[in-house]
Amino acid sequence: MNIHNPVVKTPPKVSVRSGPSMGTLRKRNVTADGEPHSQKEEKPPVPVRKGKDKKKGKTDISKIFINISIGLCVFSLVWFFYALYMRSALARRAVTLHPSPRVLDANSTSAAVSPERFWGSYRPQVYFGMKTRSPRSVVTGLMWMRQFSATGVNLRHTCEQGDRLRSYGWLFHDGVNFGVQQIQDTDFSLTTTFVKRMGGEHGGDWAWRIIGKKHSAVRHAPVVSLMFYVAADTQGSLQAHIENRTRLSHVTGTSEELGDFKITFGKPTDGEASPEKYTSYNYLQTLSPGLDQLTDIVKNSLSRRFVFSPSSAEKRLYIAVDTYTPPPQVQKDNRVQSDFVVHQVTVQVPFQIEVLFESGSFHDRPNQLKGSVLTEELTRLKLSYNEKFEKTFGLQNKGFTPAQVRFGKAALSNMLGGMGYFFGQSVVQSPYSEHPIFYPEGALFTAVPSRSFFPRGFLWDEGFHQLLIRKWDPQVTREALAHWLDLMNVEGWIPREQILGDEALSKVPSEFVVQHTENANPPTFFLVLEEFLEHLEAHPDAPQFQNSLPFLRRLYPRLQTWFEWYNATQAGPLPNSYRWRGRDKDTNLLLNPKTLTSGLDDYPRASHPSADERHVDLHCWMVLASRTMTSMARLLGEPHQEYERTYLTLSNNSLLSELHWSEQLHAFCDYGNHTPAVSLQQEKIVVPPGQMRHQLPVKRLVRSVRKAPKLQYVDALGYVSLFPFLLHVLTPDSQKLEHILKDIRDPPPRGHPMACAHFPVPIQFI
Repeated sequence: MNIHNPVVKTPPKVSVRSGPSMGTLRKRNVTADGEPHSQKEEKPPVPVRKGKDKKKGKTDISKIFINISIGLCVFSLVWFFYALYMRSALARRAVTLHPSPRVLDANSTSAAVSPERFWGSYRPQVYFGMKTRSPRSVVTGLMWMRQFSATGVNLRHTCEQGDRLRSYGWLFHDGVNFGVQQIQDTDFSLTTTFVKRMGGEHGGDWAWRIIGKKHSAVRHAPVVSLMFYVAADTQGSLQAHIENRTRLSHVTGTSEELGDFKITFGKPTDGEASPEKYTSYNYLQTLSPGLDQLTDIVKNSLSRRFVFSPSSAEKRLYIAVDTYTPPPQVQKDNRVQSDFVVHQVTVQVPFQIEVLFESGSFHDRPNQLKGSVLTEELTRLKLSYNEKFEKTFGLQNKGFTPAQVRFGKAALSNMLGGMGYFFGQSVVQSPYSEHPIFYPEGALFTAVPSRSFFPRGFLWDEGFHQLLIRKWDPQVTREALAHWLDLMNVEGWIPREQILGDEALSKVPSEFVVQHTENANPPTFFLVLEEFLEHLEAHPDAPQFQNSLPFLRRLYPRLQTWFEWYNATQAGPLPNSYRWRGRDKDTNLLLNPKTLTSGLDDYPRASHPSADERHVDLHCWMVLASRTMTSMARLLGEPHQEYERTYLTLSNNSLLSELHWSEQLHAFCDYGNHTPAVSLQQEKIVVPPGQMRHQLPVKRLVRSVRKAPKLQYVDALGYVSLFPFLLHVLTPDSQKLEHILKDIRDPPPRGHPMACAHFPVPIQFI
């Protein structure tokens, strides 16, 4: 019998851990499976109340919304400040110059580097004057007026259409050494001549000769006052030297660019070897707040208390400079006051007067440049000019008459005499800047389109100017292009109208001063560059080829950016189409809103400006630009494939016809929102009850649109229609050429629906 021993259950061992006192230990029970559990009685679960649960859920959602709101506020603030920063950064880019090395060194126009071109007639806005190619040059000039005139004071100084001169212009000008200009006033003429001579360290000496003659039809010889002046521009000093109480014999001065110098005023004679004429002298020495104030200072200093008495029996009061007291508005001018000296000579025509400038650093001059020495030098320079002119253009050899040759010389001379040197800041506005801001200071050596109306640099005009000047003096063209491209900003934009300095600013209406960074101008520099490249490629062994490569390499990065800027900012609504920005938005007072940016300001475009326009002239300019960039990249060994692809695409005649050819008109045309049914009519003014008619405003001509515009080709024949032909976009076998040549030969008569004032008259080709 088996006896089972009883199983004795022993209590589990309890281990005592060192640490906190037993009072702080929680007592635990051990379950049958060895797991401890709390001796504390478990409470039955408390039922959850639904109202409290819902309140807690609402609290959690509120916290989520608060957190989201705070996050959105923080994000909005960050985005706002980031947008402000980006807008400010983009606005700064408008006035940040291009980062590539400048084409011209900073001192390239100084007397040390370019002494022969330091002095010049670089003040095209005045009838006669000279300055240096430096930012703050001492300037010289001539004012004049006829005495005893029934019309009062008729002071001539800056070129003004309102002066109603018969004519004025350069007969000879070689761009460097001399110039001869003829000015036809009402009843007398002035011939103004300058001649330069190199020597010393500051551009050498120069001399003026002024000859006055009465017109043959004038019975009595007029009495004329000539006012020769010298003015500093914020730096340098001038000292007047007086003899016989009223006659200014000479002026001495000093400036940073010129060092010491002396200007001597000769006495009037009837000719080179003639005795002195009876003359009255006056002078003025004062301060000027700016070169733009010189005319007003002289006018405000005039007095009629002086006596002109060529004989004992004849005494007449004449007008002359006296003392100058600045008017209140000038006294408040905060600009730096600079020395201004005027020498007035009152004499009866005929007369001859000379002025001599001598540089203090020219120590070994053989003689003074005056009298017979001046005559001999002038004769030599004219002979050299005539020989170079015939060698360059060959007009006599081609059978042109002497009168036509003289006309050609005058055309070239006026182009060279229209070269000016300007320094200052443009006023520009970017879409990202709230107000206009100043562009960086810069210099510009450029020709001007008009000495009276536009005496400043214009981007698209300059390309045409340099087509002529390059044939005469390639160095002038290189310097002009370099100055323009050195004014480019980091994005590739160049202000199209350069209003630099007080004198330039004084000639511009306020509404045209600000230059907008989204507006372009025709890139005519590519015309000059293409011709320049073709000449180099035709003469690869000539010294000029190797000498020109460094210049082209410095131009190239800026031309790349310039080309990219046009492609990006002037793109049209369709691929490979282009549109001028900046059309006139005031469509109420104009028959056809102007497009100043195209260069052809009032050429008829689409009657209602819109973003749907396509402009055929701009398309052709881009063909020229891509073609020139391809040639230039090849010549310099740079990658050219991208430019070539662009050129092949844009020059495709099928694309050109698709975008701009009108089968109905048989012409290349702009495209846009257009209607020909527009006219200018006097506006209707409703007379309020009780108001007199003479109190009403003057009726204006306002535009009347008789038929709603639609997207279509613009029905106008003119220069724009010829651009595919003029810029060599059409292939020689194009059937469109027949229509273009016919339109050139037989343009539509005035009054025809398609007739346009911008169409060349029939040309006789020689």
